[in-house]
Amino acid sequence: MRVSLKAAALAVAVSLTAAGASAEELRIGTASLGGAFYPIGQGISNLVNKYAGDGLTMTPVVTGGSVQNPRLIDSSEVEIAITNNNLAVLALAGKGPYKSGAIDLTAVAALHPSILHMIVLEGSDIRTFEDIKGKRVAIGPAGGGTLGFMNFLLPLHGMSMDDITPSFLSYSDGFSQLTDGNVDAAFALSGYPAGAVMQAAAGSKLRFISFSEGKLAEALAKNGAYKAVEVASEVYGTEQAGKLIGVNNVLVVSRTMDADVVEKITAAVFDNIEEFRAENANAKQIDPADSLKLAIPLHEGAARYFKK
Repeated sequence: MRVSLKAAALAVAVSLTAAGASAEELRIGTASLGGAFYPIGQGISNLVNKYAGDGLTMTPVVTGGSVQNPRLIDSSEVEIAITNNNLAVLALAGKGPYKSGAIDLTAVAALHPSILHMIVLEGSDIRTFEDIKGKRVAIGPAGGGTLGFMNFLLPLHGMSMDDITPSFLSYSDGFSQLTDGNVDAAFALSGYPAGAVMQAAAGSKLRFISFSEGKLAEALAKNGAYKAVEVASEVYGTEQAGKLIGVNNVLVVSRTMDADVVEKITAAVFDNIEEFRAENANAKQIDPADSLKLAIPLHEGAARYFKK
């Protein structure tokens, strides 16, 4: 199921069209509402609109998420987007979800990390990942990064998508369905705190699903792009901290984007990073130094900024 950018744009009152965008009027691909990508994209857009100058503007667009976003850059439906570090590598190499053709992506900057939220209501009988077998599970939109993680973790636990009843919902809808009792668990690859999870926690007591002994270490050994992340209990008011799997995120553009434009975008964000951090909790997790350690090349314009 592919998310319609036209419908998504209408949902967030975006007036741009694929034919109408120019080098000075950019669309940034984010993800579904309720996660961290849209607020981060909105924050980046605000900084570009305020500080980039020369008529350069940017608008955040709701999309299917991190898997879909590189494809949207390739088809010129957005000019800049957020994705996961591991997916950027796969897109550039034409592997995994991008076997139909490599995408000539370059990096603008490292962003915040995303974690795989694995959440149930406190009274659930689901304790470990294996316990989702036979259950109804919200796994985010079909083009999002959550699905990629599920396709990685399910076989690791001797399961496939056929062993669960998946619901392909936005994060907001997925966690709403969890609190309403219409799904048994909700998963979301997102920065934290995630709006959808915060909203669910406001009215219900939540609990993290755990990994069985040794399974998280096994997952990390299989894919070096992933990392272990501990989410403190106070983040969502859970009884215990969550020991979860995560990945770093990256802002990407086509290699063909004008270097001066990319440099202006980068400067607008990182010359004003403290303002960004004051407005967005996930932006506090951004370390500018990480932009020099990415697994895909920096765009020429971003390299000018970070290497000067």
